[in-house]
Amino acid sequence: MKMKKIEKNHVVCAVVQSSDVVITGTQSALDLLMTANYEIGTKNIIIDKNLIAEKFFILSTGFAGEILQKYINYGGRIAIFGDYSHYTSKPLHDFIYESNQGKDVFFAATEDEALDMLTH
Repeated sequence: MKMKKIEKNHVVCAVVQSSDVVITGTQSALDLLMTANYEIGTKNIIIDKNLIAEKFFILSTGFAGEILQKYINYGGRIAIFGDYSHYTSKPLHDFIYESNQGKDVFFAATEDEALDMLTH
């Protein structure tokens, strides 16, 4: 795994780059946040949805809520980008919509869109 530093509108973000799934559990999600803070100097994470275990997108597992609550508790912000069109879950679509209305958790189609969401 590597992290790329991007700064826009005086906001620094860490873009996660990997060929493997990076977030597999709560601890790996926290480790990612702390690594970004230590190596890049930010708690703003941009990550491809393919780097997150699929159970994250099945809300009934509680996995997404657990991780996102930890991020908020530690002052982290995250923008997850990718194609969500194949998900049919209304609760997930509602969750994505509601998250995008806030200021800490975002779901975007592209990396550029994710960057825009975290830096505006």
